Amino acid sequence: MIALSLAEIASVVGGQMHDIPDPSVQVTGPVVRDSREVEPGSLFVAFVGERVDGHDFAAQVVEAGAAAVLGSRPVGVPAIVVDDVQRALGALARHVVHRLGTTLVALTGSAGKTSTKDLIAQVLQRKAPTVFTPGSLNNEIGLPLTALSATEETKFLVLEMGARGIGHIRYLTELTPPRIGLVLNVGSAHIGEFGGREQIAQAKGELVESLPPVEDGGIAVLNADDPYVRAMASRTKAKVVLFGESDEADVRAENVRLTDSGQPSFRLHTPSGASDVTMRLYGEHHVSNALAAAAVAHELGMSAEEIATALSEAGSLSRWRMEVTERPDGVTIVNDAYNANPESMKAALRALVAMGKGRRTWAVLGKMAELGDEALAEHDAVGRLAVRLNVSKLVAVGGREAAWLQLGAYNEGSWGEESVHVSDAQAAVDLLRSELRPGDVVLVKASRSVGLEAVAQALLETGAEGEVAAR
Repeated sequence: MIALSLAEIASVVGGQMHDIPDPSVQVTGPVVRDSREVEPGSLFVAFVGERVDGHDFAAQVVEAGAAAVLGSRPVGVPAIVVDDVQRALGALARHVVHRLGTTLVALTGSAGKTSTKDLIAQVLQRKAPTVFTPGSLNNEIGLPLTALSATEETKFLVLEMGARGIGHIRYLTELTPPRIGLVLNVGSAHIGEFGGREQIAQAKGELVESLPPVEDGGIAVLNADDPYVRAMASRTKAKVVLFGESDEADVRAENVRLTDSGQPSFRLHTPSGASDVTMRLYGEHHVSNALAAAAVAHELGMSAEEIATALSEAGSLSRWRMEVTERPDGVTIVNDAYNANPESMKAALRALVAMGKGRRTWAVLGKMAELGDEALAEHDAVGRLAVRLNVSKLVAVGGREAAWLQLGAYNEGSWGEESVHVSDAQAAVDLLRSELRPGDVVLVKASRSVGLEAVAQALLETGAEGEVAAR
């Protein structure tokens, strides 16, 4: 964070200083909420959680070098006390972003946010110092913490914005007002919480509504292939840039194909030129993510050749998202267990089939959460798709939703041992340990709450003879 005195921070957040002998002392280190991340000069933000109260660590963090605690009560060490810690954190982020004047890029969507954010960051880092959301810390706490990690050297700030309902993204844009806003898609993720795709579109579109007008540099980057997203052009005063495979897209892909290993390759077209891209990531769904990143980078002055080179060299920065690892015995594990929705599940299955040409393929799938009334039908559809794509073996893990997934496969023609329903992750591991053969490709995917990453990890440990080789 930029250096700020405790007195200035107290003024910005509307707090009272307690046990601070010298208000001119500056916060020169990071703003953190985890006591283990404290460094000399840090500001420690004390939240009261269900199981842990950050205030209990106040003395410990100050002893470790923190300049002060931002909390909701005095703690006997230097502290700035406020009524609402979350809102105070947001106010501080808004102040710092305004002071910095960095170019802020914000993105949202039903699927692919984190992967696209990681791509944008890796491309823009070729041009200038860039700070971006770590992992999926895209809520009212994670977003301001990311913004506060920017410094005077930061040229670009790339922030992922999540939403659980109407008004959430609007609130985030008030904390960190973007100049460039990117909307990836409107899908089925969280449809049970929102109540329908129209409501999801309404919430995601709050991002483009927040942008400055075109004369002030505002840019809305929208998916030309998604009608819900494309319609958001009417909700913004910013310049509209379209990306996608549509002929009408300003930044588009042509000659899209997958390599023998399942990595996308395409010809990138921008308003200023074209260049070829072959990605290190796996799955055709990354083409749309790459085009979104390219559209942002082009608007920030990068050439088609620079963008294509950066996209071709970019890797996965976040765990459990099409994380491909090959065991010493030749079994390939694809850990995509961080999250799942119908769109990402179908994309992952297609990637599995592309990667597994000539090899046995296994889809170890679990529940897709928060689908509301569409849950059973969507699980049925995924099971049916696995059969249509000729996935060799389907293992549905868990309760009712997994049972429907397996039933969909059965009704589509998956009989005998081609598909099976098991009760939990351990049962899946036991089955796979007994039946995997060298050369098999295994996809593991479900919503985060299912915890299927444990299956992937167990399979890697099973196959480890010496050091596991990660691609």
